[in-house]
Amino acid sequence: MTISSSVSEMLFWIIDDEFTHLGYEEEKEVIKENFPEAEIRHSPMDRYLEDLETWGKNAVAILAQIYVRIPRSFIERLEKAKVISVYGGGYDRVDVRAARERGIRVTYVPDYCVEEVSDHALAFILMHARRMLSWPRALERGLWGAPAVTEVPRRLRGSTLLVVGLGRMGRALARKAKALGLRVLGFDPYVPEEVMTSLGVQRVDLDEGLKTADFISIHVPLTEETRGLLNRERIYMLKEGATIVNTSRGEVLDEGALIERAEKGEIHAYLDVVSDEPPDPSRRILHTKNVFVTPHIAYYSEESIRELKRRAAENAVAIIKGEEARYEVKL
Repeated sequence: MTISSSVSEMLFWIIDDEFTHLGYEEEKEVIKENFPEAEIRHSPMDRYLEDLETWGKNAVAILAQIYVRIPRSFIERLEKAKVISVYGGGYDRVDVRAARERGIRVTYVPDYCVEEVSDHALAFILMHARRMLSWPRALERGLWGAPAVTEVPRRLRGSTLLVVGLGRMGRALARKAKALGLRVLGFDPYVPEEVMTSLGVQRVDLDEGLKTADFISIHVPLTEETRGLLNRERIYMLKEGATIVNTSRGEVLDEGALIERAEKGEIHAYLDVVSDEPPDPSRRILHTKNVFVTPHIAYYSEESIRELKRRAAENAVAIIKGEEARYEVKL
């Protein structure tokens, strides 16, 4: 049944599977405070294309989870939309150019989880340095004390960390790593020398850093420039025993090369992201020796989720009111 004729003139459309169990009270509070007459509807990701054709095309604002693909063909079906507000810092699944051509502005929330993501990356580094994953296996074998040390921990102080991308999250990790006594190298062609100096970070060429570092942590957005940044050749530059941490986007590195080296025991990897999300449970990267994967959850905390949901709604409201959103994607 087509229901578009009954849709409110002020329809806010939430497309999301991530936060369904939490509800949308934060969003509703922000929206209703500004537009009491607004209607708020939700679509799960397995139905949003169907809903687009019936009533979604009439939405004035779309709040979309970062996984939602919003290509040109989707955007061209929108009849009243003024804003696409993305839940998060990644907007690579939205055709921003097509939106701009239709007068639709795209907003995002890049800084709601700086502490969480940098903490997650640091936790990966600490896990590996102290070989945390090996101790349950030792206990299962009845080992205790020094005989349990089948994988020798390393002292973190004095180790070398390469941070690839010195944006908000990369800088937060650099500060935390410095406090723990790591030597921190940085690669980011867009960050001024004075910023590197203020962080106590030594600027290096990417290839030089990859060959030198004990730990490599990736904090770059997914763009045409960064897609495949750590290609096969660069994965093979990592020195034996190096550990790679990725909390950015899976497409930034060559998973095939990473799997090859990890399975041979040459490197370790701790990943919060993979190249195709959500992955099929049979994906090889999820079952590779010396690779530990968390389910794209580095951003999550009680505080960050509340902030994300509220600010995504605030971005949408600001655009509808003709104001400037806190963060808008600029071409």
